[in-house]
Formats: sequence, structure tokens, C-alpha cells
Amino acid sequence: MSLIEIQERVAKAENQAGRAPGSVKLIAVSKVQPNDRVETVLEQGQRLFGENKVQEAAGKWPDFRARFDNVEVHLIGPLQTNKARQAMGLFEAIHSLDRPKLAKTLARLAQELGQCPDLFIQVNTGEEPQKAGILPVEADGFISECREMDLPVHGLMCIPPADEEPSLHFALLGKIAERNGLSGLSMGMSSDFERAIAFGATHVRVGSAIFGERDYG
Repeated sequence: MSLIEIQERVAKAENQAGRAPGSVKLIAVSKVQPNDRVETVLEQGQRLFGENKVQEAAGKWPDFRARFDNVEVHLIGPLQTNKARQAMGLFEAIHSLDRPKLAKTLARLAQELGQCPDLFIQVNTGEEPQKAGILPVEADGFISECREMDLPVHGLMCIPPADEEPSLHFALLGKIAERNGLSGLSMGMSSDFERAIAFGATHVRVGSAIFGERDYG
């Protein structure tokens, strides 16, 4: 696959779902990818990227931002509270707000710094014990708490269980977002982003299909 092919598939899925062209943002997931691959994708015009770790993003993106205009980097992996301050200055959006303690830390920092990235609340739609995220039954209350703290909650995010039909989880996330008046839906990855777009995804997270397989060696 290539960036152009993924962009074409996103556009086709938007069209088939009756969505406006350009209504879905493609996040190129650059975690663990070598800098030369990331640079190639930047040179092809991609400007929105996703990283899993604060440390890795801090080492990679300041240099790229100095060389390429209008770059946006979103944190899509878990955020430790002790890395929250650093994350506030590195990312335009955080997709993994997943617990009350982190919400309180971000609210305090937002007051102190006078700014805050767009936030997506991670919902554990599969109720998997090993996975982060707010349980669906607790989502409405947590969204309300975050709003009371003046946090800029832009939408919701989910990672469906690997062995279940993702459409069920996309539909559930969409329902929670709709009843809470949230427009952002961060859902869908390399294997299922077209289905996510059909269920209203506004942000799809695609890595290996753009960059090639990751080398964790």
C-alpha cells in the first residue's frame, strides 16, 4: 500500500457512506517508524500523524516541524500522568483520555498553561480487563465530569477487541457520542477503517498500510 492508495480508499469510503469529501481525517501512525519513512510521507504531503509515546514524539517531531509547515501530531497511545505536562506542549490532540486522575491532571495544567490540546475520551467498548478506557456504562458521567472541568472534549476513541466484529463497537461509540453531543469519532485502523467511516469516523488511524510493517527489533 501507499499513502495515495489509502487516501483514495478513504475518499471512496466517504463517498459510499454519503459523507462530505474531506470529512474524515487520516492520521498516519508513525510510531516506531524510522525517520526516513516518516520523511517520505511528509514529502508526499501528509501533515497529520499519530504517535504512541511522548518520549518518541519528543525526539522526532521538533525537527520535522522546523522543516515542514502545518504539521499536526496526535497522541493515540496511553498517557501517564507524569508525562502530561510534556504532552500538552507536543500534541495538537490527545486521543487517550481514559481515567479521572488523568482528566484532573490535564484540567490543572490547562488552567496553568492557558491552553489544552483537543481531547478524545477513550471508551473500552469491549469491556476488556487488560485494555484502558472508560466503560460504556460510565461514559456519560465521565464526559459530564470532564466538561465541568472545562476540558475541551472533542470526541471519543475506541480500539475494538481483535476477535470481534468492529462494526458493533463503532456503532456503540457513535451512539455514546451522539447522545452527548460530541462530533469527533476516532476509530478504525489499517484493517477496518472503511467500516469505521461507514459508522461516522472523523479520524482514522492507519500505520502499517502507509509506512510498511513496523520493526520492533
